[in-house]
Amino acid sequence: MENQNEWLEEKHHLEQSLNLIDHKKNELLLKEKSFKENAVALKKTFWNDVRVNLDTAEDVDETFFAIKQQVELLSGSELAQQRAIQNVKVYERLQQSPYFARIDFLQDGQQDPLKIYIGVATLLDEQDENIVIYDWRAPISSMYYDYTPGKASYDTTAEEIHGEMLLKRQFIIKNGQLQSMFNTGLTIGDDLLLDILAQNANEHIRSIVATIQAEQNKIIRHIQSRYLIVEGVAGSGKTAVALQRVAYLLYRYRNEMTADQILLITPNQLFNQYVHTVLPDLGEDNMQQLTFIEYVEKRLGRQFKLEYPYEQLEDLLTEKDEAHYQTKLSSISYKASLAYKHLMDQYVSYLSNKGLLFKNIVFRGERIITAQEITEYFYSFPSTMSIPNRLQFVKEWLLQQLTKFEKAERTKEWVEEATELLDKEDYSKSYSELLYEGRYTENSFDDLDQERQKLARQIVKKYFKPLRNSVHQLKFVHMLGTYRQLFDLNNPITKDLQHRMPNDWEDICQQTLPNLAKRFIAYEDAAPFLYLQDKIEGQQTNTMIHHVLIDEAQDYSPFQLTVLQQLFPKARMTILGDGHQTIHPHTFDNPSLLDPQLYGEQAEKMILTKSYRSTKQIIQLTAKILNDGSEVEAFNRTGPEPSITVVPNELELIDEITQNIHHLSAKFETIAVICKTAAECSAVYGQLSNQVDIQLINHNTKQFKKGILLLPAYMAKGIEFDAVLIYNASAANYAKENERYYFYTACTRAMHELHIYSINKLTHFLQ
Repeated sequence: MENQNEWLEEKHHLEQSLNLIDHKKNELLLKEKSFKENAVALKKTFWNDVRVNLDTAEDVDETFFAIKQQVELLSGSELAQQRAIQNVKVYERLQQSPYFARIDFLQDGQQDPLKIYIGVATLLDEQDENIVIYDWRAPISSMYYDYTPGKASYDTTAEEIHGEMLLKRQFIIKNGQLQSMFNTGLTIGDDLLLDILAQNANEHIRSIVATIQAEQNKIIRHIQSRYLIVEGVAGSGKTAVALQRVAYLLYRYRNEMTADQILLITPNQLFNQYVHTVLPDLGEDNMQQLTFIEYVEKRLGRQFKLEYPYEQLEDLLTEKDEAHYQTKLSSISYKASLAYKHLMDQYVSYLSNKGLLFKNIVFRGERIITAQEITEYFYSFPSTMSIPNRLQFVKEWLLQQLTKFEKAERTKEWVEEATELLDKEDYSKSYSELLYEGRYTENSFDDLDQERQKLARQIVKKYFKPLRNSVHQLKFVHMLGTYRQLFDLNNPITKDLQHRMPNDWEDICQQTLPNLAKRFIAYEDAAPFLYLQDKIEGQQTNTMIHHVLIDEAQDYSPFQLTVLQQLFPKARMTILGDGHQTIHPHTFDNPSLLDPQLYGEQAEKMILTKSYRSTKQIIQLTAKILNDGSEVEAFNRTGPEPSITVVPNELELIDEITQNIHHLSAKFETIAVICKTAAECSAVYGQLSNQVDIQLINHNTKQFKKGILLLPAYMAKGIEFDAVLIYNASAANYAKENERYYFYTACTRAMHELHIYSINKLTHFLQ
């Protein structure tokens, strides 16, 4: 009877909450309509309310302020309308599920306990005085995640509040209907977590703030350290925690930071699409998202052909020549290291005294300023002056020289010829400018000469404009040549910096020079090239970004981290990853970004060992792949044992996979067939697409729909699927030991079922 009364009491409270939400939403809709009508009216009468008078300076000022006032009124109405629309969306979300938990808290020294209902947004009563629903990010809500009934406390900006948690209750509310509720002594009740985890994966990661665990809550609310490192096993909720951390930071620092001042660095565009709805689901605007290669493209893409990370991976995964494979791997690893960064620093010191290369400045096929002249002028400044500062002086000098050449060119024959070919519009423009300058009068008798001189100035100025722009952009510095000469074994630089170079430097040079000769920047050269460019031309920084999150951090190199730290000098960072999911070769022999020593004393590390994505059976199998005794704690959710099927040939393999896809399609929304490479995917697609409706996912894919997907393992990074089928996990296909984590990453994408197939002998990872 007591349970029945509590159920009825909670149903009544839910109805009251929904009525309040409905009332506030309708009020807001009326306000939004009013704001919209006001904005439309202001646009219609904008110029009627402004008297334009430019007769005197005072009149101009008065007109300016009148226009400014109207613009502010209009923008104010439009902004109010946008805020109203956003808040309506919040209420619509609350209508589906107003809250997911309740705690009763008796503060020390108080007589009556406070009933705290917790949801994804704050809801005030009709008078906007008392809180009916607390935002999950509010300080008081943290007790739900951190404590069981008993002594509890929470921090405010002013003090720590102590008391006792008398009740901890959790709800499952869907479409405004109370489906179940239960009191719990656990951190987060298994029933609620199981209900959410048992659902099918959809095309976007879910925001499950109701199930944040205590260890995840510490990460979300952490504000002490500049660098927060989170290492978590596959399926531990790192990405969800990262996004909920963003929502929390935006809530806590809502008067200091906006969503566009937060940047998420992601592995690929597909992952961007996968997570892009999470923050709006939590009531926040989306942050900026960027892949590292996109940043490189913005800086270098127009000048060079770039190698993309997936191309580097494909190249290594398909390499058959062991010697070439090892040389390439060695070159990649060294160029990703801090040792190479130190070599670069030594090289910059060397360039302070000699060796910086410049380009000739050419006009109409003739060298008007030679590279040698620029070199001599540059090195005429003392070596104690920084290279970027000297280049600014060189730039000003070059612009002065161009002005001299420009004046000299005006009398050249080619200018006269160009003048004859001008159309009427250019003549009219020249005539108008001369009139405006007061050069034509009734007493003037050299009108034609003046016009020709004016046209000559215009023509030469137009032809010199690209040169001036190039000088302003410091394009007279031969960056490619300066980087390339570091790999020239005949250059004196090699002898001077030999003590900094690795033993296999000659092999690295032979690997690098042919690429640079073709203006091709390999992926491993991208970060060092940008670093050198910034040291020479001046550091490019973005001080608008306040917080950077790096997801899948184990796949970035120490050198890439250096570039990012210099690019965002004022930003705090959250670095998330799993050392067991390292797939990029440049990380094999380098310290992981998950190593706090890379960040000094400003870093703190937190570890997540419990996996929630996969069933207990899948986690037990994938943990054995690691073969290093790593502890992966499985959440208590069971499912069928993973299957391993060995077949004699590819025909039977395709047949087995096709049959299983038909079987799995009846119960799951997203099924992934994961191959080793994109090349393998293309071959398999030709055989499977005739038998099942399957989507081929590659590096160009920006988003995917529910259904059957075919993709290489590196494109599946950070994404989860209901069922996963591993294509050809044979000893021949997965042979190299450093592909173990790559294979592990592919298998850990499965939520409910995992099926592994092999042609003949199975990979030694599963022995």
